Amino acid sequence: MENVKPTKSGDSLMADVLSDLTVLWRKLPHKAVFICGMLAWLALFQYLGNSTFGYVDTASVFHWMYNAYNAPLSEDGHGNLIPFAVFALLIWKRQELIQNDFKAWWPALALMVLGLVLHVLGFMVQQTRISVLALFIGCYGLMGFCWGRGWLKATLFPYILFLFCVPIGSLAQPVTFPLRLLVTELSVSFCHLILQIDVMRQGTIIMGAEETFTYDVAAACSGMRSLLTLVPLTLAFAFMAYRTWWKRGLLVMLSVPLAVAGNTLRLISVICIGDVWGHETGLLWEQKLGFVTFLVAIAGVFIVDIWLREPRLKPEEPAI
Repeated sequence: MENVKPTKSGDSLMADVLSDLTVLWRKLPHKAVFICGMLAWLALFQYLGNSTFGYVDTASVFHWMYNAYNAPLSEDGHGNLIPFAVFALLIWKRQELIQNDFKAWWPALALMVLGLVLHVLGFMVQQTRISVLALFIGCYGLMGFCWGRGWLKATLFPYILFLFCVPIGSLAQPVTFPLRLLVTELSVSFCHLILQIDVMRQGTIIMGAEETFTYDVAAACSGMRSLLTLVPLTLAFAFMAYRTWWKRGLLVMLSVPLAVAGNTLRLISVICIGDVWGHETGLLWEQKLGFVTFLVAIAGVFIVDIWLREPRLKPEEPAI
């Protein structure tokens, strides 16, 4: 009879995680240098991080980021979740990190210098997004300086997810408008050809032939918000689930059409509701069906995962 390894209870798993993190913390060298350096680096961006006072009246890049993530109709709300995702993935890789050969690596100072130069540039040209990028580059360089090249290699992913903390804002407009046109065209074509609903399109405006309903697919309805959330989540899932790079890349690329498909289904649902129950009911449900875009995309990711799924590693098999 095959021996089945018993699964760990929640308390046992938590105890193992805490034990591994304690071992990792004890093995980390130069902790005082790291803590002092990190505090100084963060203080720079807290008190001299933002020069665009006309947009957000604060010198703190952290306050500026918070405002960008949580402003009304912001497409960057996913930035609030990225640090938690990175921390969770570092915990997931904790045993790999413990095996590192920890030692100071002087070339990593070049990353800190690069971060400082970028921040000065961002400050001078009043482009805080550059300073946000500089913040994370400098933190990464400080870790490499204190804990070595192996640490940088082991943490490149998930640390790269911090790129999604750089707010997009109005820079997304060249992508948002084509997305609006695409989902509008797909939704109207499906309703007209498949569902036989007499519906027309003028740019991003959808209307019934008898003018029983009219909807404008605004920027907030383009699916950009779902796309910007889905891509980092899919990237994290791909790196955790697969060892082969082509599968990781394929799943991440598929997140784009999956987000479009989810948003198209949401608009089709709104058109159907408006055609049957009228414009006001359609508007009401348009605000309530935002979850459909994300739900369809996540379901698509798991369906693709069934096809791409890899066998579990045996104890003697190293991961790539």
